[in-house]
Amino acid sequence: MTQGSTTLHAYGDASYWDRRYGQDPGPFEWYQKYRSLSPLFDLYLRRHHRLLLVGCGNSALGEDMLNDGYQDIVNIDISSVVIEAMQKKYQDKPALKYIRMDVKDMSDFESGSFDAVIDKGTLDSLMCGHDAQENATKMLEEVGRVLKDKGVYFLITYGDPNYRLYLLKQLRFWTINMHVVDRLEKAADKRTWDLTTPIPWAEDGSLATAVLGSNPEIHYIYVCIKDESLSQQGNAEPGNSN
Repeated sequence: MTQGSTTLHAYGDASYWDRRYGQDPGPFEWYQKYRSLSPLFDLYLRRHHRLLLVGCGNSALGEDMLNDGYQDIVNIDISSVVIEAMQKKYQDKPALKYIRMDVKDMSDFESGSFDAVIDKGTLDSLMCGHDAQENATKMLEEVGRVLKDKGVYFLITYGDPNYRLYLLKQLRFWTINMHVVDRLEKAADKRTWDLTTPIPWAEDGSLATAVLGSNPEIHYIYVCIKDESLSQQGNAEPGNSN
């Protein structure tokens, strides 16, 4: 779906993805491969961190991270078809776990149980479907809940600041850094943007848009760092202290 389009898709329905993965079982990588993202992960993550990859599909991201030294990677997807296929494929890799789960309801996970959540296109899929705002908010609330304090949510998306920052900012339990990466993989000396350098942004996202220009050929990566003190400040309204 293109930004501004009114076309809705059943991307939030398990049946859609079951059909899709049943018809096309080959691996598919949304947006970016691991080698393009690894410098940013190195900036925020450690190899011993417990990671949650949401909407994993049949991506090789988890395998690539395992091969690069990450030790505890949990993958979830709403499609039982793809989860069963991935469980079979990686049955000899116990550090790579696959669980059928809806990202809007991750109640099987305890609060504060992950150091990082990585999302390549899952929020975007929900934003293309019915009840987009409601479902996106449910997902982000669950992401915030399962993250540890100082845990990191990586949102890799086509959504520019005007389309995504308002969603992320309405949940007042994280600080946000924005990074960008060229959509097409390029050699290091040909890259337009430095992935590891955050892009400045104003509250309405306008400064970032001015820096990046209109319709740039990039993917946006919002790095949301959970800070429990922010939610405590938000709850400390006048007259509510005891």
